[in-house]
Amino acid sequence: MVTDRLTRTAQIARDLIRIDTQNWGGGRSNGEADAAAYVTEVLTAMGVASETVESAPGRASVVARIEGEDPSLPLLVVHGHLDVVPADASEWSVDPFAGEIRDGLLWGRGAVDMKQMDAMILVALERILASGRRPRRGLVIAFFADEEAGGVYGAQWLVRNHPELFAGATEAISEVGGYSIDVAGQRAYLLQTAEKALQWILLRARGTAAHGSQHMRDNAVTRLARAVAAVGAHEFPVEYTDTTRELFARLAELQGMEDDDPDAVAEQLGTVSRFLRSSLRHTANPTMLDAGYKHNVIPSVAEARIDMRPLPGREQEALDTIRALVGDDIEVELVHGDVGLEQPFSGALVEAMTAAIGRHDPGAPVLPYMLSGGTDNKPLSELGIAGYGFAPLRLTPDLDFAAMFHGVDERVPLEALEFGTDVLEDLLLTY
Repeated sequence: MVTDRLTRTAQIARDLIRIDTQNWGGGRSNGEADAAAYVTEVLTAMGVASETVESAPGRASVVARIEGEDPSLPLLVVHGHLDVVPADASEWSVDPFAGEIRDGLLWGRGAVDMKQMDAMILVALERILASGRRPRRGLVIAFFADEEAGGVYGAQWLVRNHPELFAGATEAISEVGGYSIDVAGQRAYLLQTAEKALQWILLRARGTAAHGSQHMRDNAVTRLARAVAAVGAHEFPVEYTDTTRELFARLAELQGMEDDDPDAVAEQLGTVSRFLRSSLRHTANPTMLDAGYKHNVIPSVAEARIDMRPLPGREQEALDTIRALVGDDIEVELVHGDVGLEQPFSGALVEAMTAAIGRHDPGAPVLPYMLSGGTDNKPLSELGIAGYGFAPLRLTPDLDFAAMFHGVDERVPLEALEFGTDVLEDLLLTY
């Protein structure tokens, strides 16, 4: 597909992918300033004034307000993020920052997480305003920095330093919801109503520094290895929340199965089961190891990083389990933590999102689900704003959508982008 045949949504998504906004965390990032400038230019062209706010040099977020037809209604925050996780080009079959179009898909880092949604937001607004219409209610449009590292330089910083930017808003929509899955040959959509909490944990073992040739039982690396293995091998039990109880009951019904084994219900759904099984329990995955500086030196300290995702409201329970697993001789430090969220699968916004999907894909059921990761809805919750995941995409069953998040060869179907833009435009006009 040549450039001049790209739809407006695909063009903007491609342009954003080509702006390298890799975020390694810990303040190390290429920054979002160029992407923020691009978004601002698009907003300005449609007559929308915006504000660019930097929490640190180059760490730019963009916020705009759009007046609605009914000023008596509370505002809706519609938000995306401009940063992406790093991509190792040597592992990809395409340049991760070229925004290549191949086989009817847009490839590149951010194609799914989440520059595609940024583009859908912009084009939905562009269409509405170009037609002389207004969204039904006022909107706060936000494109945040630093979501991939917890929002410290992005949504969290804006919420805590400029809460006035979100005054009047009571609800929000953002990424990782409203996408389709195949359930027993029938298309259904997962609407994200909950997010797990986040706990980034540091395990530290101490021992005696010595020559590598010595007989040494007080070895920090050995002690840490036992602790990491214990965490990695632990299987947390299934614990339902309101969201997962309803989801798995409805999935079982659609599949003609009993709902007494939710893992078995999830496994019938193919690759998306990785998302769904994670929502049934706490998870804790070792992700980084750090010890020693020379082959023949036993180090006195060894450290490991654990990515823990507790169920909402059960954060302390999960942390206590980690401490019990690793034992008293391992130091456990909570490096970064945030809250879990769970919103009801009911109310006017849920009804409006469900209806918008139904108008563009009649008969497809819409189900609630819990995201195993997190979004910038978490910082917004500090202001009492109830957040949902709604970046609608109608996907083909052969696409391993779960693998696209932070994965190699991230890509999204062009047709899905157009479906999502249509549904989002519909929602903004009717809610």
